Amino acid sequence: MSEGAVPRVSLDHVTKHYESAGGLPVRALDGVDLSIDPGDFLSVEGPSGCGKTTLLNLLGLIDTPTSGEVRWDQRPVGARTERERSRLRLTGVGFIFQRFYLLPTLTAEENVELPMRALRTPAADRRQRADQLLAQVGLAERRRSYPHQLSGGEEQRVAIARALANRPGLLLADEPTGELDSVNADQVLRLLVDAQAAAGASLLIVTHNPKVASHARRHLTMADGRIVSDTRGA
Repeated sequence: MSEGAVPRVSLDHVTKHYESAGGLPVRALDGVDLSIDPGDFLSVEGPSGCGKTTLLNLLGLIDTPTSGEVRWDQRPVGARTERERSRLRLTGVGFIFQRFYLLPTLTAEENVELPMRALRTPAADRRQRADQLLAQVGLAERRRSYPHQLSGGEEQRVAIARALANRPGLLLADEPTGELDSVNADQVLRLLVDAQAAAGASLLIVTHNPKVASHARRHLTMADGRIVSDTRGA
């Protein structure tokens, strides 16, 4: 990335406050500044409740800040219409979750097709793209299988294929290996790294696993709703 390149996504002094069940304010994020360049690979670590998931929800346009600005390619997200924000979520962001969240009544192939259905991609193109992605994650022979017929590692690979369906520029992974044994975790991590490199997308992984974090080139540590450390390394 050359110096001065435009960040794909940035948070400018972003806060996010909630009200607890007892009526007390909760500062989920407290004045966060962050820029993510195209092709960045970041890990985010920190104790439970420090704001990691809130950070992902704001970057992924699932939530809105209490104050501050979320920007995509320098344009404030808040300045876009709801239709523009919805399309940006659909085309710009790919989410991978710890618990997979595959629809149990759909096959692996149909689950991967879902984001493309939302874009009204023609059926033949959807099927071709889904099958291509399932082949890339080593599941070509399992495309007709339902989630209950898949192992946890296979389900997460389907989830990765689904996240890549609309060719997003930002991949957000929330504890993507947390439900997997070490062998499947290594395989899933390798797939994520390869997918990020092939697509030139930015990848941000929230993790408690130091081995997962060690693959990132940039390492964020959070505490009490703040980014307390932002370091770069191999």
